[in-house]
Amino acid sequence: MTSEPYPTTRPGTLPATPATPASRERWADVAKGACIVLVVLWHVIVKHYLRIEWHLGIPLPGAWGMLGEQLLPLRMPLFFAISGLFAANALDRPWRQVGRSRIVRFLYLYAGWLAIHTALLAAAPDFPTDRANSVGDLVAELTVTPSNLWYLYALALYFAVAKAARRIPAPVLLAVSAGLSAAAAAGLIATPGNRGGVYQNLVFFLGGLHLRPYLSRWVATATRRRLLLGAAGYLAALVGMTWAGAATWPGVWLLVSVAAVAFGLTAAARVARWRRVGGPLAALGRRTLPVYVMHLPLLALADRVLLGPLSGLGRSGQLAVALGYPVLLTAALLAVTLALHRGLLALRAGWLFELPAARPVGRRRGRHRAGEDAAMPPALPAARSPARPGTPAGSPAVPGARPGRSG
Repeated sequence: MTSEPYPTTRPGTLPATPATPASRERWADVAKGACIVLVVLWHVIVKHYLRIEWHLGIPLPGAWGMLGEQLLPLRMPLFFAISGLFAANALDRPWRQVGRSRIVRFLYLYAGWLAIHTALLAAAPDFPTDRANSVGDLVAELTVTPSNLWYLYALALYFAVAKAARRIPAPVLLAVSAGLSAAAAAGLIATPGNRGGVYQNLVFFLGGLHLRPYLSRWVATATRRRLLLGAAGYLAALVGMTWAGAATWPGVWLLVSVAAVAFGLTAAARVARWRRVGGPLAALGRRTLPVYVMHLPLLALADRVLLGPLSGLGRSGQLAVALGYPVLLTAALLAVTLALHRGLLALRAGWLFELPAARPVGRRRGRHRAGEDAAMPPALPAARSPARPGTPAGSPAVPGARPGRSG
C-alpha cells in the first residue's frame, strides 16, 4: 500500500516551500507524535512485556527489549530538541510572562500529576516504576529527583535556565551542557531516579534553541538520500557503541544521540509529506500531554490484569500473541488516554491539563487548548540567519537516566 503525499500546490499558485509555517508545524507534530509512541512502546516493553514469563523457546522478548534500547538515544533528545527549537519566541518575553506560561505551567502540571501518580500507583506496588513511598520521597521527587514525569520537570527547569542565561554566548552554553550530558551518561556524577535524564537532555533543548536557523534549514532541505544516510549513520553509531561497549565512555552517548536527532528531524520532515502516515502522527503530536501523563497508571492496571494470564498461556498461545503484543497494547493505551482526555474535558476538568487562567479566558489571546504542548507554538516564525549579499536578513534557513534508562 502506498501513501499519498500532501499536495503542495493549487492550480495557479506557486509551489509552497518546505519552510512555510504550515509545513513546519506538521513536521514538528509528526516528530512529537512519533516520539510519544516510542515512549509508550518502551514503557510497555520494559515495565510489562519483559515481565511476562514467556515459554517460547525463541528469544523474541529479548529482541523487543533490544529494539527499545536502540531507540533510547532518539526519543527524549528529539523531544527536547523540538521543544527548544520552538522556545525562542517565549524566551523573548519578559520574565513574568515566561515564568507563568512556561515555568509555572510545567511545574503545576508536574506537581499535580505527580500527586495523581503517587495515589494511583500505590494500588500497584509490584509495578516496576519510580514512585514515592514516603513524604520524604515525595519531597525529593518534587525538588531534586524527578519521577517518571520528569519531562515536565525538565521543561520548566530548561526554560528557566535558558531565560537566565540569555546573555551568555551560545557556544559556551552548548559546551557546558554537552559536558554535563557526557558526564551524566558516563556515570561521573550522581544520577538517582530520573535526574540523569534531566542532565543529559539540556544540551538538546539549548541546541534546538540556539541552532534554530541551521536545524530549520536541515528540515526544509530534507531529502530521501539524506534520510537513508541518516538511518545508516544512526545504525552504524549504535552498532559501534554496542560492539565496543562504549555506552558509558564520556561523550559517546551524546554523539550517538546527536546522530539520532539528525535522523529523526530528517525522518519527520519526510514523513510529514505523506498523508496516511504523517496525518495521524501529526494529530497525535498535538495531544502528547494527556498521553504522557496518563499512560503509566493505565499500563500498571493492564500489567496487574494481564501479567498472570499471559504468563500462564501455553507455548502455542504465547506464540500467537508475543510478536505483535507490544504494538497492540501501545495502540490501546494511546486510544484510551486520548478518550479519557476528551471525557475529562467534557466534564470540565481541563485544569488537569492546563494552568488555570489568571483572568477570564476570553481576555487571554493565544491561549492553549488543554492538553496541547506549550513548548511549541502553532507555527515557527522565520529563523534569523546572517544575510548573504543581495538577500534580505531573516531568511528561513519534537519519560537516574543513564544509557538504557532514559525515556
